[in-house]
This record gives sequence, C-alpha cells and structure tokens, in this order.
Amino acid sequence: MTTKYNMVKNAIQERIINGTYIPHQKINSESELMKEFGVSRHTVRLAIGDLVTTGWLYREQGSGTFCADRSTENVSNQQDKQKNIAIVTTYISDYIFPSIIRGAEAILSEAGYQVSIFSTNNDQDNEREILKKILSQSFDGVIVEPTKSAYTNPNINYYLELERLSIPYIMINAYYDELEPIHIVMDDVRGGYLQAEHLIHLGHRNIVGCFKTDDAQGSRRMKGFVKAHRKNGIPIDPKNIITYTTEERNTKASEKLQELLINRSHSITGIVCYNDELAMKFLDVLRQQQLNVPEDISIVGYDDSFFSEVSEVKLTTIDHPKSELGKTAAKKIIELIKMKNKQNGELDHQINSVVYAPEIIIRSSTKELKNSQPIG
Repeated sequence: MTTKYNMVKNAIQERIINGTYIPHQKINSESELMKEFGVSRHTVRLAIGDLVTTGWLYREQGSGTFCADRSTENVSNQQDKQKNIAIVTTYISDYIFPSIIRGAEAILSEAGYQVSIFSTNNDQDNEREILKKILSQSFDGVIVEPTKSAYTNPNINYYLELERLSIPYIMINAYYDELEPIHIVMDDVRGGYLQAEHLIHLGHRNIVGCFKTDDAQGSRRMKGFVKAHRKNGIPIDPKNIITYTTEERNTKASEKLQELLINRSHSITGIVCYNDELAMKFLDVLRQQQLNVPEDISIVGYDDSFFSEVSEVKLTTIDHPKSELGKTAAKKIIELIKMKNKQNGELDHQINSVVYAPEIIIRSSTKELKNSQPIG
C-alpha cells in the first residue's frame, strides 16, 4: 500500500515528468498540496524535501519551491555517472525478443554500458510506468519497441520529456509516426506482400490472411497482403481477412480460422500468418480439422523464429534480422550519445534510420497446387 508521503512525492514527480510543471515553474504551495491530497503539512514537507535533495525541485528563500531544470543537471553530471542504457521491448523471454536483446547487449557491454531491460507486455499503462522509471533514473539512452504502435499513444509526453532532457532514444520493430524518431525496422509491407505472392505464384487463389492490428507491423503486413492480391488481379473475400489485438491473441484468431474451415474447408487452400507463433497455433487448428500441411492447406509464417524449424512441418516464413537488428540499434544509440556529448553536437556523418528488406525462406509448409489457373 502506498504511504501518504509517497503518494504526494509520486504525484509531484509525475507532474514534472509529464510536463505539468516545467523547469523553474513554481509548484503548488504546501497548503494547496495539503488540501489536494488530504495530508498533513509534515507529510508535504517530507515529500518536497526528498525531491529537493534528489534534484527534482529547488527552493528560493521567500519565494517558494520550483521545478528544477534536470537537463542542465544531466549535462553537468555526465562525466561522473555510470554509463547506462535502457532496453524496452513488448516482451522479454518470448519468441524473437531474446535474440534481439542479446544482439544489443553484446554491443553495449563491449562499449562499457550497463543494460537495464524492461517489458511492457504490450500494455500502454506498463509503458508509462517504465518511462517514468527511466526518466527518474540516470540513463544515457533508450532503445524502445513501441507499445501498440498502430494506435495513438497516450504516453507521447514522456518521450518529449526524454527529448527535453537530451536523452537519446531510438525505436525498433516499429515507431510512433508523430515523433519521427530514428528507427530500426523491417519493410513489413514488403514482407506481407512476399507472403501472399508466394502462395499466389503456387496457384493459390483463396487465401486467408490473419494479422495482429494493434501493432504497426501487423497493419503493414496486411497492407502487403492486399497489395499482392491487387497486383495479381485476384479478388479478396473480406471474410478471409482475420484481425485481432494483443488481448485477443490467444483465442480470436484460432476461433475465426476454425469457423472458416468448418464452413468452407474445401475452398481455402492457403494461410498467411502475422508471425510464426500464430502459425504454430493454426497448425493445431488444422490438425483438429484433420487437415494436413501442405497437402490440404499451405501456410506461411513471419520472422523465421525457432518455431519455424522445431514444428513437425518446417515453416515457409519471412526472415527477420533479430540479433542483427539488436546490434544495429545498439550501435545507433551509441552514436547518438556520442553526438550529444560532443561540444558542437555534430558527428562526421548523419545518423539515419535502417529499414531491412525482407526475404522469404521456403520450407515444406507450402505446396504448388495442381491444375491451378495461371495468373491473368
């Protein structure tokens, strides 16, 4: 349970982080804070005193208490503090994320940085709490995978606060368009296009596409799926596009596929999946319906994860740079930190975003249809 002292302290700290209090702005008086939080003057003074001691606030005799300019403090203390980088991903121990994190850690450790790893579980409230923690501690830079990147993000103020404090950050796998950050991503539109195009060239015409659409990667892969059909003059049955969100990932996609198979099991011949993890779930659904891959239905994954080769059917999938992406992100954040630390703020070259071109890896989960009609 949060103590009254911590409640007041955290509330003031939150207002500094989200920009309610800006540097050198006078904060609410002790009396106003007492009334707002229903606490004693002693509790308010303890909370303010702690924030003054830790550099969040400063006092001026006879004038009151003011929000400190922590960006100035960060620059002055830069040479004395330990080198720290925060890595924030939607997940840590699952799927492709360990490879991404290991790749980044290898480069950062070699450069003398301590790495702190955080997971949002693709939840915006968790993202906010992690950003607050990062802003309240001493980090030189942040590598972050956006949370629910297809949606408008309620935590943009915290990223703007990172910018105000001159804490460099880059985004991986996706990025928030409104911030236009340096980012390390895949061309997911092209990836989704390659998935569908592969099946189309094998003669498939009735293809189901399933995409997680609260992340930008899923929306872009779906766009590629649609583009491949349009380019090849193949109409899409709207029922053949299944979408789901993070909260629905364990049930909705599989249930919708099962409905389609029960109603039209003889017409669907191919499935394009948001990722390999989803493809594994779909293999279970197909098994339950006594359908074989690729004899009855072909299936394509995405990410070339460990799932793609450990299943009974080796997955055709789209390659993901994984460890290489992590290494590139680490190198970019180190470059940004060096640029910030240079007195003139300039490097010999511009630091650009990186977009990886996807490639399809063909294995045994896809098959050419006999007697298929040629395209066009």
